[in-house]
Amino acid sequence: MKIRDVPPPEYAFGYRDSPRSGNEINGHGERERRRATQVFHNADASKPIDWQGLDDFFMCVNPWQVVRHRLLNKFELRKERGPVRRRVVDEGPENNAAFVKAAAREAGASLVGITDIRETDVFEGREAPHRYAICLGLPMAREEMAYAARPRGAAEVMRAYRRIGLIAIRLGKAIRRRGFPAKAYGDPNATDILHIPLAVRAGLGQLGKHGSMISREHGSNFRLAAVLTDMPLALDAPRDIGVDDVCAHCRRCVIDCPPDAIHEEKQWVRGEQRWYVDFDKCVPYFTKTYGCAICIEVCPWSEPGQGEKLSDMMLAKRARSNGDQSTT
Repeated sequence: MKIRDVPPPEYAFGYRDSPRSGNEINGHGERERRRATQVFHNADASKPIDWQGLDDFFMCVNPWQVVRHRLLNKFELRKERGPVRRRVVDEGPENNAAFVKAAAREAGASLVGITDIRETDVFEGREAPHRYAICLGLPMAREEMAYAARPRGAAEVMRAYRRIGLIAIRLGKAIRRRGFPAKAYGDPNATDILHIPLAVRAGLGQLGKHGSMISREHGSNFRLAAVLTDMPLALDAPRDIGVDDVCAHCRRCVIDCPPDAIHEEKQWVRGEQRWYVDFDKCVPYFTKTYGCAICIEVCPWSEPGQGEKLSDMMLAKRARSNGDQSTT
């Protein structure tokens, strides 16, 4: 998809005193593992963060069609927790996992996977209330995302977040009816957990060069939510769908990123080499353009039907290459 008539990276706003680099806060260049620190979309208004000014500005400039979904999302998430039935229905990890996946899909989720919660999945200073994460994915309307970096595209992003939030709420309620506590995480602007690392381990897809998730089914054209619970669950495994094989050579998102924020090579970030987007370049443009999303929509994985083809082609090519090397 080609996103046309995108705004240039020129800004009518800025800090009088520049905050600490978001890349530094994110741990760019660090080779020791540690928990992430909140840098944007602050989850605790009582504790301002370094980039609070731009965060507040972003919330103020969104058009009404975005604000409407945002307000409804906040209202609906009053049911993120709820009463837990006293009678426990525990059919064992495998059957419990089958139950939650069926319930998630019945509620409308397109992608669902399960993983455990680890220390580095939780922001510094926050806590995860339960042991397991059920990760959920929902695609956005492709025709609406042709308007990425403009209000119409932003409205579709927030509509998808609101919808996946409702799915998480319904799944949490279904789990509590079986006697286990559960909390829905469906608010994109206030969370304790890092959704992408959890979703990768739950098998929903892999991290792309543009810093977002890529799945076989939807490319990057989807949004995430999660339900945390203590219900005993069988865990899913990460899925290698060949993303690195494509991203190592593809430059589509690099070329189309107006603020030139996407690194060509993997970077060290909090003790891990991975794809990384320059926060200090990306977020001012993200703020100006109602959440941007250009990079995830121009990604060839996001073209309908292309994800499966790319994955199959890359994995087959890798297998052939490994086979050739084993005979030499």
